[in-house]
Amino acid sequence: MVPSAYDAYLAAVATAAAALIGLLFVAVSVRDDSIFGPKAVPGGEALAITAFTGLVNSFVVSVLGLIPKVNIGEPAVSMAVIGIAATVRLQRRLRTGRNLIVLALTLVAYAAQCAYGVLLLVKPHDSDQLINLSFILFTTLIVSLQRAWSLLKGKHLVTAAGSAAASGHDPPRAPR
Repeated sequence: MVPSAYDAYLAAVATAAAALIGLLFVAVSVRDDSIFGPKAVPGGEALAITAFTGLVNSFVVSVLGLIPKVNIGEPAVSMAVIGIAATVRLQRRLRTGRNLIVLALTLVAYAAQCAYGVLLLVKPHDSDQLINLSFILFTTLIVSLQRAWSLLKGKHLVTAAGSAAASGHDPPRAPR
């Protein structure tokens, strides 16, 4: 039930998200030892998971929003709940106090998406809420791109090296 004026935007977001998911897989394959596995750096895994969750969120909401007679509020709410659950679960598993601002902003973005989705379920033709949801999708796409790029550049290794030096442990080495 999205107005046809949004078709090009949603198609562009879905296309960009799909392409960026591909970039994320490349980034993970280039730095796989430092992201997943026994020698993985927790920051790398967190970057990969949060980037993937954000990209899938943008992709799914956009693609389902293109289907005629589908209220975009449904996928927006569903994906927001999944995003919140994945973020909280990851935070609990990693038990890190770092990046609490990023955690808070991520949770606020998903909560806003959920709220706009609920409002669109109640009023499917409310263009103001659709615009707000569009900005949330764009934001999650850009933040996820930044996270995927950070993985590719190995920023999680720099952070881990600094943490290891402060604790007296050997820092992980980037693969060559």
